[in-house]
Amino acid sequence: MKFSVEAWATEYGTPMEAEMLELSEGKTDLTVEFPIDKWAPLTLAPETTLPQKILFTDGVRRIDARLWIETPEGRARPAVCASYAAGAICCDGRAEVVHSTVERGMFSAVSDASEVASRHATYGVRSAEGDAPEQLWLAIQLRMGMLETEIAMREAAELTIVDGPLKASVTVPRAVGYIKTHHVAYLPPEVEGVIARLTPGSRTPLFLTLGRWGRYSWYVRLPGGEGHSWAGVVRCEVSADSDVEEVKRLADSVTAALPKFASQAHKDPRAPQNLYPIAGLERELRRRLGDPALLFRSLKIAASENSKN
Repeated sequence: MKFSVEAWATEYGTPMEAEMLELSEGKTDLTVEFPIDKWAPLTLAPETTLPQKILFTDGVRRIDARLWIETPEGRARPAVCASYAAGAICCDGRAEVVHSTVERGMFSAVSDASEVASRHATYGVRSAEGDAPEQLWLAIQLRMGMLETEIAMREAAELTIVDGPLKASVTVPRAVGYIKTHHVAYLPPEVEGVIARLTPGSRTPLFLTLGRWGRYSWYVRLPGGEGHSWAGVVRCEVSADSDVEEVKRLADSVTAALPKFASQAHKDPRAPQNLYPIAGLERELRRRLGDPALLFRSLKIAASENSKN
């Protein structure tokens, strides 16, 4: 029996989920760059241009406390107080956090909910679609995504790497979605084998996915991935509104730039996919969220005082 051990630390799950066995239901055009019978790993030309200024954007979120809101009808409905942040780190010979925004919100589906004020923070009202935990979490995720979009539009750069799938609302020139975990298979069996043949710093041909909105995508293998055929593989995507020739040049530029930011296993439990700038930005944003224990105690005190009124 042949087997390999996933390099990612177990607390982070796996970069390749079981759903990979199921092909995406959306339409995929594999002939954007080459006909299907010509699909093969693409090695970059030595003269490929490297961007001199790269912006990496990301967001973090945290639930500070779970609440129960008592309605006039005598019902107790769930809500959460959450802190979330988005930021950008610029790499142009050095790495520097150039933008960050921290927000706090009280997320619930209660129509007449009001803000929650404590000694150390105020949580403004944010609406959720329903009371289910996943609906509350999705509301936090959507608000954080809006912050990420706002951050990405603040700084001009030759290349903007957005951690996670690219959103239709992101209209930043040369913005690229960077996806390090795989939940859906976009390539059919006749070309999926190309991924196993990727070497570090090479990419697949472009393909076009059509769903709620169109995206050009390609897979890249980063250095340092060991074990199974998908080790160290990430997917990149850009809006289908872009010119195909420009997307080809952008794909080559991104593929050339990413390896130098790939993390190493002895420094990051999600190596090599969790790029050093993104990991550093995440740490800084989490620090700026504040002390969770302090915020939790403040919320408990505020709830206690509220019950006396």
